[in-house]
Amino acid sequence: MRPLLLLLILCATNLSSAQEKSGVQPPSATTKSEPKRISLWDGHAPLGDGTTEDADAWITIHQPISNGNGMAIVICPGGGYGGLVVGPEGHGIAEWLNQHGIAGVVLEYRLPAGRHAVPLLDAQGALRTVRAHAKEWNIDPAKVGIMGFSAGGHLASTALTHFDRGHARATTALGRMSCRPDFAILVYPVVTFGEKTHSGSKHNLLGKDPSPELVQYYSNELQVTQDTPPTFLAHAIDDAPVPPDNSRALYAALEAKGVPAKYLELPSGGHGLNGYKGPMWDAWQEQSLSWLKLLK
Repeated sequence: MRPLLLLLILCATNLSSAQEKSGVQPPSATTKSEPKRISLWDGHAPLGDGTTEDADAWITIHQPISNGNGMAIVICPGGGYGGLVVGPEGHGIAEWLNQHGIAGVVLEYRLPAGRHAVPLLDAQGALRTVRAHAKEWNIDPAKVGIMGFSAGGHLASTALTHFDRGHARATTALGRMSCRPDFAILVYPVVTFGEKTHSGSKHNLLGKDPSPELVQYYSNELQVTQDTPPTFLAHAIDDAPVPPDNSRALYAALEAKGVPAKYLELPSGGHGLNGYKGPMWDAWQEQSLSWLKLLK
């Protein structure tokens, strides 16, 4: 063997060995890009009455390896509208979606403290932003869904039933984008603000003494129309904080309007499905993915 060729082989072997010991892998076509966190409002967040506040909401985009399948899901973590469970109900979900070719977009929405319009404006802004960046992020703008857990499920179901298709005369490209989700996945969601609600979520969103009209407006089982997007729901029968009646009511309303929907009622797991693990957690993930494949 020629001396120069032998030297190159030895150098490559030593480099590979050093990388294995350090845990650093050489770049490749299948290396996953780092998540990107971006502002929705650039520090001037709308309040829903024509005014803004010096605050912001954020989305973190987790891209799948390579270009994925073009699908993206905005993820709304739970937390009773008083906090955000961004780990297991946010970034952990995004990483799981990435494994199946789907871009996961974790939404850090503003906490309302009685300002009921604020979270919905953030969710709508996230959906518009994903569509505005669709080409850049290798996303099909007709395959942008929303997912939510617990109070994040209420936010997702609100976005599902309260949307527009963009404003043609808007002064910004973002304003001309639709905020209608193409589909939704709701896991142990708060849906109603009626008798079977989660009182903490209701209080944090609507305040202490909301009007009957406001309660009805955010009881999303009452807001379903024939134009409501297809929806997958999963709920444990023994969920005490958020009774499964929430999902049952929304599923019944979807069926009544002829909206494609599936409801997976799980035999156990409680709220949070045994701490985000185990057979009940696996079941909704497996079945929701199968359901997504059937969407046209």
